[in-house]
Amino acid sequence: MAISFSDLHTEAGLKALDEFLSGKTYISGEEISRDDIKVFAAVTNNPGAGFPNVARWYESVSSVVAARFPGKAVGVKIVGQAASSTPEPPVEAAKEAAGDDDDDLDLFGEETEEDKKAAEAREAAKASSKKKESGKSSVLMDVKPWDDETDMKKLEEAVRNVKMDGLLWGASKLVPVGFGIKKLQIMLTIVDDLVSVDELIEDHLTAEPANEHIQSCDIVAFNKI
Repeated sequence: MAISFSDLHTEAGLKALDEFLSGKTYISGEEISRDDIKVFAAVTNNPGAGFPNVARWYESVSSVVAARFPGKAVGVKIVGQAASSTPEPPVEAAKEAAGDDDDDLDLFGEETEEDKKAAEAREAAKASSKKKESGKSSVLMDVKPWDDETDMKKLEEAVRNVKMDGLLWGASKLVPVGFGIKKLQIMLTIVDDLVSVDELIEDHLTAEPANEHIQSCDIVAFNKI
């Protein structure tokens, strides 16, 4: 259905616009268009936190209007409710850009097949790019106890109890180091963008409460997968 410019002076109209802008940068896509300028001219003030998607979009369009009309005093005025009907300077500048076209905009009409395919293509490209960036690594680590009286079962429990997004603990074994002392040698797989091995050791494995059992950790091998 279409929404008229007069609707954007009401809470219901702003709510509808906020829902429409969810997940979108601009009204017609990833770049600003004439539609954004026209709607911006109708939304006379930034509606604030009550309509977060509209507020974010309003600030983006406002900065573009300011750049295109440097002689205008373009500011972002935050209000706690629906916008006032008194035009602010950025709105006047937007009206100059949009012209006197007062036609309703069909913001909430059904997506065309072309729109759906374009959106799917964008999402696929983003997913592919993210997948390429998020590499993985295989790490072999030595975890050393304080002395021969350290309970190695509790030491391994302390290690495996460390949970992080992008961290997967693997196989392990106890390796003698002398004088009755054994160390835990354990494999782990990490997502490089999510886990830093140095931070894993410093902030989790050799910090409380794990350091009750763990004296130190050493990286034996580090290989990209």
